[in-house]
Amino acid sequence: MKKYTLLCVGLCAAMAFTSCKSNESAYKKAYEKAKQYDTATAQQTTASDAVVAPVEARPATDARVVDNLDNVSVRQESVLLISGSGLKAFSVVVGSFGLISNAEGLQQRLKSAGYDAQIVKNEDKNMYRVVASTFAGKADAVYSRDQLRATYPDAWLLYNAR
Repeated sequence: MKKYTLLCVGLCAAMAFTSCKSNESAYKKAYEKAKQYDTATAQQTTASDAVVAPVEARPATDARVVDNLDNVSVRQESVLLISGSGLKAFSVVVGSFGLISNAEGLQQRLKSAGYDAQIVKNEDKNMYRVVASTFAGKADAVYSRDQLRATYPDAWLLYNAR
């Protein structure tokens, strides 16, 4: 009697586990349906549906040059010159360090590359900034920063508040 009971329990358990398996074909059908919907909506959006604005003809003398200098971000900090020839209004900073020895190392690398590198200190943040170049105008500083970003991708503009 125990054998038959054990055998029945085993068969019931086997049937219960086999009935719980997932139906992969249902997932495949849902995937195919979604894929067909995506391709159908992509085909409905064609070039003929696009709206094109008319072209206005203007003489070349009416062309306006936009420099976007107003959109360039500039940090304003009060800094003190530690090493170098002096700062102008706008400077390009290529490195910021907590230790002056690290700043001096970058300054020497910049000087050997031909830059008039300087070290300034932000007393509020206790950081040494390495300035690669300094300019009186913002446009020249932006151009220099863009050139330096090839080597120093984190270069930024500093406006000396003093």
